[in-house]
Amino acid sequence: MNLLLDTHTLIWWMEDSPRLGPVALRTIEAADTRLISAVSAWEISIKTAIGRLKLSFDPGESIIELTTRGFQPLCIKFRHAWTVGDLPLHHGDPFDRMLVAQARCENLTLVTADERIAAYGVPTLDASR
Repeated sequence: MNLLLDTHTLIWWMEDSPRLGPVALRTIEAADTRLISAVSAWEISIKTAIGRLKLSFDPGESIIELTTRGFQPLCIKFRHAWTVGDLPLHHGDPFDRMLVAQARCENLTLVTADERIAAYGVPTLDASR
């Protein structure tokens, strides 16, 4: 299975949070491909800078460490950006919309606890299970 972690799922993973469910945890650990989008780094950076997000870890160092543990970065490509424009407005968050576009373009399963994502028809895995 090829997975893309939603930003909150990535944070739960990095904080070893009990909010990340056991099924999701096992699936992430066993995945063929585990991707972290540049969108998540961007979202974390913005939200920590404006004080909307407090983390128990240094995000820059932790994301680099994750790549040494088998997570792969996913850059934003032009086709991802164009796909966002084609998405219906089920979700207003631009970060989540880009993650949906990336999952759609790259044939990935998005690991998320956000139920609104399912309306886009991309494969999802409930991060809270």
